[in-house]
Amino acid sequence: MAVKRSYDASRRRDRAEQVRAAIIDAAHAMLLTEGYAGTTMPKIAKACAVSVEAVYKRFPGKPALVRAVVEMALRGVGPTAAETRSDAIAPGDLRQLLRGWGTLAAEVAPRVAPLLLVLRAAAEQDVKLTGLAAELDDNRRARMKDNAQRLADAGHLPNELSVAQATDVLWTYSSPELYELLVQRSGWDLDAYGAFISQGIAAQLHP
Repeated sequence: MAVKRSYDASRRRDRAEQVRAAIIDAAHAMLLTEGYAGTTMPKIAKACAVSVEAVYKRFPGKPALVRAVVEMALRGVGPTAAETRSDAIAPGDLRQLLRGWGTLAAEVAPRVAPLLLVLRAAAEQDVKLTGLAAELDDNRRARMKDNAQRLADAGHLPNELSVAQATDVLWTYSSPELYELLVQRSGWDLDAYGAFISQGIAAQLHP
């Protein structure tokens, strides 16, 4: 009986994870097609064939669900999170490091930038979302500060460029607005977008 209970508990956990992933996927798709206001918990529940209570059990409100959607999008594609893969790139070879950052940006930006743009537009109409939008932007800036410090520690920053200024550069090149301008509005393909990022950062490091 103990073995049976262990098996049943494992199966329930697997089912719970499947439902959570399905909710996040449905919310991601709905946010991009219907916007923040059009994305509702009942619609998500219907899309996943679960009860509304099941959605609220995992996410206490729509802002919490949106945060989870963005966090999942930031992981990129594959079992290893994009941030982990970024940290694994050896910082000694600047060309390799920046090429890797550009490749990861081209992978992650199509997944997360449109979400951040939707949230930014919604926050202009709903003051309750201002905090969430600011939190996500602050998180991105903190990540770029860490990357700027990696550049400094590896000796890649010119004397006239401080860590704070390098953070500004990386924050700009990772912005959803840049993705919007080049890819969504100007029609750049992702390879060109990734190359622009790596080459643009390189240019700032070699003025």
